[in-house]
Amino acid sequence: MGRPVALDAVFREHWGRVLATLVGALGDIELAEDAAAEAFAIAAERWPREGEPDNPIGWLVVTARNRAVDHIRRQRLFSEKAALLSRDLEAQSEVTMDDATTFPDERLELIFTCCHPALALDAQVALTLRTLGGLSTEEIALAFLVPFETMSKRLTRAKHKIRDAGIPFAVPPEHQLIDRLTAVLAVVYLIFNQGWGGGRVDLAAEAIRLGRALAHLMPDESEVLALLALMLLHDSRRSARLRDEQVVLLDDQDRSLWDDAQIIEARGLLQRAIARGAAGDVGVYALQAAIADLHLQQPRDWQQITALYDVLSRRTGSAIVEMNRAIAVAEVEGPDAGLAILDRLDVELDQYRYYHSTRAELSRRGGHTAEARAAYERALALSQTGPERRFLQDRLADLRPPD
Repeated sequence: MGRPVALDAVFREHWGRVLATLVGALGDIELAEDAAAEAFAIAAERWPREGEPDNPIGWLVVTARNRAVDHIRRQRLFSEKAALLSRDLEAQSEVTMDDATTFPDERLELIFTCCHPALALDAQVALTLRTLGGLSTEEIALAFLVPFETMSKRLTRAKHKIRDAGIPFAVPPEHQLIDRLTAVLAVVYLIFNQGWGGGRVDLAAEAIRLGRALAHLMPDESEVLALLALMLLHDSRRSARLRDEQVVLLDDQDRSLWDDAQIIEARGLLQRAIARGAAGDVGVYALQAAIADLHLQQPRDWQQITALYDVLSRRTGSAIVEMNRAIAVAEVEGPDAGLAILDRLDVELDQYRYYHSTRAELSRRGGHTAEARAAYERALALSQTGPERRFLQDRLADLRPPD
């Protein structure tokens, strides 16, 4: 020991791996969480005084497992399990908490457990943030705009379902891997979009951390690499998205504020993803990352962007993808061509604020002032963040006739 300690960074860096290792050993997410929390609390008390151990993960895992055994011993109904864990610890009796002993990295098993199809999507997202991201229940509730009690019950139900249904703590067999990986990636990207669209930089950063962990654990999966590239490309513009607490459109952003190193990293990941993809079959995240990359280039190749959206729309059948395709088509064929596409999405996307702001912008450009004003008002009614609301209010003010 002896090195200085930055406990927040230690927690963010090690929580997911420590918890995953404990779940693998204990087979119970709740017990593992309680034990991990105790271990981190002990670290918070000791490490600033004694210094960070040479093997922090090992120290935390051994400390947490000892606390779990103590807890199980107090619960007489689990005496047999306690004895089993005690024998396991005795078998490692020569291992100290400061040794460089390696512990298995079971985060991959944990994220597949959290994203099991038996769980509802909102439970998958919340549990992934809690277990892999280390976010508190309060933070997750705030991110998804639900009361603390609601989120707490949602997390508890999900953990109990995993336990009671015997959902395996394992990477699925190969014949199920693609479908299950699709669900995992969707959850991570949903977390990113919740942070990106809601102005929650920390939540978007957690999604990127999860993406990096997946890319480290599954370096040959093209869509894992592509999703990380996609998130990095969007996030590279983070510092330029707002000016004076108002949204700045892409064309008006100060490009000197973009993170060039992050863009270079993302492009390298995208190239690797395309190279690893099946012959002639570029994945949906690779397509989205390629589109995001084209948006950063000047002059923008709208023909190519439209072509990629054509493929992506056919591949996904997503109304939101089709909405974005309408924007690209409007750049090539004019605003009325984009509006014709949006007309087909009116029912499906009526509660989506970006649908109405997109319709408003194309209507404004097409000279349909009354329609643009109505669409901006609808988008404003659905908008939740201050910067977005100020942007929409300014757009509305520009459309009002002079007094």
